[in-house]
Amino acid sequence: MKSCLIVDDSKVIRKVARRILEELNFDIHEAEDGQRALDQCGADMPDVVLLDWNMPVMNGLDFLKALRKMTGGDTPVVVFCTTENDMKHIAAAINAGADEYIMKPFDREIIEAKFAQVGLL
Repeated sequence: MKSCLIVDDSKVIRKVARRILEELNFDIHEAEDGQRALDQCGADMPDVVLLDWNMPVMNGLDFLKALRKMTGGDTPVVVFCTTENDMKHIAAAINAGADEYIMKPFDREIIEAKFAQVGLL
C-alpha cells in the first residue's frame, strides 16, 4: 500500500482528502504545517505528499524546498493542492520540485486524475 502525507492547516481539508485517498487504498498520515511534515518525512518518507501552500510555521513552498534537500526527499511525488492559482505560484512550485498542481476545491475525480497522471494509480 502506498503512503500519502496530507499537509494542510485545515482539519476539514485533511479529513476530505483522507477519505478520498483511503478509498483509493493509500495509507494516510497528516501534518498541519510544513515543519511537522518535514519531521514526519524524516521519520518515514511517504510515496506522495498532498501539499497546501499557505500554512503557519512553514509554508508549502519552503517545505518542498527543504524536502527535496533531504536524503530520500527526491523520491516522493509532491502534488500542491492550493487556492493559489496564478502562473507565478504554479511556476514557483514546479521549479521547487512539485510534480503536479491541484486547485481547491477538489473532488475525488480531480485527485484520481492527477494521481493517475503521475503514476500513483
